[in-house]
Amino acid sequence: MTLSVLLWCAVLIPTLGAFALPLAGRASLRLRNALAVGLIGAALACCLGMVPASSAGHAVTAGHFPAMGMPTAFRADGLAVFTACMASLVSVIVAVYSLSYIRHYPHQDEYYLMVVLFLGAMMGLVFSASLPLLYVFWEITAIASWRLIGFFREEGHVRRADKAFLVTAFGALAMLLGFVILWDQTGSFDLEGIRQKLAGHPVPPLASLLILLGILSKSATLPFHTWLPDAGVAPSPVTALLHAAVLVKIGVYVFARLFLATLTLAESWHETVLVVAAASALISACAALIETDLKRIIAYSTVSQIAFIFLGLACGSRIGVVGGLLYILMHGLAKGGLFLCAGIVEQGTHTKDIRQMGGLIRTMPVTAISFAFCAFSVMGIPPFGGFFSKYMVLSGGIEGGHLWISLVFLAGAMLTILYLFRVFAAVFLGPAQVPEKEGSPVMVGCVALLAVLGLVGGVCINVSSQFALSAVAQLPGLTK
Repeated sequence: MTLSVLLWCAVLIPTLGAFALPLAGRASLRLRNALAVGLIGAALACCLGMVPASSAGHAVTAGHFPAMGMPTAFRADGLAVFTACMASLVSVIVAVYSLSYIRHYPHQDEYYLMVVLFLGAMMGLVFSASLPLLYVFWEITAIASWRLIGFFREEGHVRRADKAFLVTAFGALAMLLGFVILWDQTGSFDLEGIRQKLAGHPVPPLASLLILLGILSKSATLPFHTWLPDAGVAPSPVTALLHAAVLVKIGVYVFARLFLATLTLAESWHETVLVVAAASALISACAALIETDLKRIIAYSTVSQIAFIFLGLACGSRIGVVGGLLYILMHGLAKGGLFLCAGIVEQGTHTKDIRQMGGLIRTMPVTAISFAFCAFSVMGIPPFGGFFSKYMVLSGGIEGGHLWISLVFLAGAMLTILYLFRVFAAVFLGPAQVPEKEGSPVMVGCVALLAVLGLVGGVCINVSSQFALSAVAQLPGLTK
């Protein structure tokens, strides 16, 4: 199978196949469930099939068809394939977990439709080779996440879903205006065409500002971060997708795609991104330290950890960029595991308040150990994968000449250890307050798999880092 066919299949199978799920649900629930997992699994297989070529430095472009007078195309290079593999891997585990988690709730046809469409939109976005196509898939993720956050249909939940949609939609509108300015400057919406027209010159300041507003709003970075903890009202597999695998990673991916792989961002804007990210890392970590809602704590942790990815990508150092991409992978595995563990705990105890939990390691030993493994990776404890990615982004920050910013992030890393140990102690240690049994075998197996993958990613760091290195091999401007 050629690379172009794999590229088309990776995008179209989940995007178009998602709409067959409600029809399959009318015929058989098992058929619908199997089809949902199969569609995401097929996307993962297609992405993995492109890894050998992308790792060797080859890229393929498919499409080149005009849409409303604007050229559009899909392109698979190292950066796109790396991100697509991470997103589809975590998504397929989340889909399998959902088979057991979601079976007690109504609206399951819509749930699976939106989950698979969500992943399809992510595939379309990462492989987009033109700004209009990127924007279309960016907005599809917003619609899917809006429906998924408000899944339970309660008034408060719907209001929080509306908040997430509005914050990211207004950010997307700002970004679209930035794209229009780029078109006005270059006469092209094609990423390669824009790169050639600007020829290394910095992006116009207003366009930089508008595009960064869209990126920061999607990635839930200060001051647009509040929608993400509120999204914790969604089902746990949804929060795993939003916080770990797909939604918040879109922002950092587009930053890398536009400002590292395609365009030149002025140094002052890099400094601005680093300052905003440092503040976001520190403030959200402090919020996690005093929060009592389990899923909101993990959500604030996501806001903090996304800032570390921005440190790696914006520091101007090759080791930092490699670390930032490695961080995307390791954070996706570990944070996905934390949210899925939280789902098991929430269903078992019927509460998200950590003050009403305790001693669950006795009745949920596999979940507790899996939570600990994932937490160790997020903390940056060796030999888990998160240690190496965190070390690399901090080293990259120092190497790039941002010592004081890196020290702020180091303080954020210390706070990460504090709040995650606090959560583990409150939920799993101490006297048992809510005697419950372990979650279903499917759910427990999924969290255990993510925990093991986080450990294997660190033990086999040479393989993981080579995968990340292949994604940045062709990025210009990283001479440090």
